[in-house]
Amino acid sequence: MTDIRALTPGDAFATLLAGNERFITGRPQHPNQNAARRAETAPLQNPFAVLFGCSDSRLAAEIIFDRGLGDLFVVRTAGHVMGPEVLGSIEYGVSVLGCPLVVVLGHDSCGAVAATRAALDEGPAPTGYVRDVVERVTPSVLAARAAGLTQPDEIVDEHIRNTVDLLVDRSRVLADSIAEGRAAVVGLSYRLAEGTARLVADRGLGVPVRTPGAEEESARAGGR
Repeated sequence: MTDIRALTPGDAFATLLAGNERFITGRPQHPNQNAARRAETAPLQNPFAVLFGCSDSRLAAEIIFDRGLGDLFVVRTAGHVMGPEVLGSIEYGVSVLGCPLVVVLGHDSCGAVAATRAALDEGPAPTGYVRDVVERVTPSVLAARAAGLTQPDEIVDEHIRNTVDLLVDRSRVLADSIAEGRAAVVGLSYRLAEGTARLVADRGLGVPVRTPGAEEESARAGGR
């Protein structure tokens, strides 16, 4: 079993992206999914990343990042909204299990973001506890609009960034771990059709975040 104490946040991030690349290209290795791994992880778990993602059925973390048993400590809610139980779970992954990386995973065509936009534009808000989800996503949608962002994918990215910031602002455990270089929190935006996971937020990793359209602009500049 990999000793995560030897992994830096950058190592963990690179491992995650390598698995996603295998998934995108149709060459998954399905690591750590056999009987030997099952027996190895039965006494204890040693994940290398906390994955806090949306509950969407198309966002199965171990599949899209080509990982297996004991690799990822997964927490999921609709629209990756958080409460005390989510914060406690993520802090457990970092402070007790020693994960050097926390990933907030959002995606295009997010139902929670779409429902929030509809409630703000048309009303009324959904009933039951779905309304609570909408209320927790609302600050992100309002912030996106205040910044002049109107496209659905731009609003999703803003919600991911807002979630990353909220995690670090609310959790002293995460803030201290980042300050000491022991962990990083990143936000990834997943494309359902392509299977790609794009970095949109970084707290503590130090990787350049490219805004939508930057790749196209860079390509045009290189062609001049």
